[in-house]
Amino acid sequence: MSDKMISFVLPTYNEAGNIERLISGLDSRVQGFEKEFIVVDDNSRDGTWQLVEKMAAENPRIRLILRTTDRGLTPSLKEGIRAARGDLVAWMDCDLSMPPSEFPKFTREMKNGCECVIGSRYVAGGGTVFRTGGPDSLWGILLSTILNRFAVCALGDDILDYTSGFILIEKLILNRYPLKGDYGEYFIDLMFRLCRDGVKVREIPYLSQPRESGQSKSGPDFWTYMKRGWRYVATIIGLRFRYGSRRKKDARRSPAYR
Repeated sequence: MSDKMISFVLPTYNEAGNIERLISGLDSRVQGFEKEFIVVDDNSRDGTWQLVEKMAAENPRIRLILRTTDRGLTPSLKEGIRAARGDLVAWMDCDLSMPPSEFPKFTREMKNGCECVIGSRYVAGGGTVFRTGGPDSLWGILLSTILNRFAVCALGDDILDYTSGFILIEKLILNRYPLKGDYGEYFIDLMFRLCRDGVKVREIPYLSQPRESGQSKSGPDFWTYMKRGWRYVATIIGLRFRYGSRRKKDARRSPAYR
């Protein structure tokens, strides 16, 4: 697998304080693979895309996709995936809440035969670090926990973090499972379909860190979290009623950390 390429798809909006450290961290810690970094920016107002443009001029492995229409998380990821040249595709939040130092665990699991690896806050050893007075809301942590427990009850416990968004996956699999949705609900849909069809998914623990710079995109207050949360709930209920059973008879249970 050492001759394979990983395409890091990095969706950004106002991440000028984080994106350079994220790319540098991934580049230095991920060894044994070719790498490319595709920054898909939704026309940030804080100079993110201008910074990435300068980085790309100095490093041919960095590419910028600037989007001014149809903006949003899922459309950005889809465009980045289409542009990816790698055998493997990875993406994560660009606020450093998902530490680059964790990523060697992902590549190790892929070398051991997994087809998809996700970082999890809800398996043994995982969790969320909350900093009092930080820019991320405690409401987000609480509602995320409730939402994921509901997803596990409704869709099955093949995985425990249905809203992770921290992933390394074979591109051939993504070609068969295109992303659906507008915001984070795409990940619920993707994980359910992968587990249902027996794709080898590995869930590994990580500690989600408080963002150091910028503002959370999930929402600044309780009501914004609730508004977005209803889309997640609707996705979970829709999957449960549409597919009925949790998994196909020939599906293989994903070997998650417990």
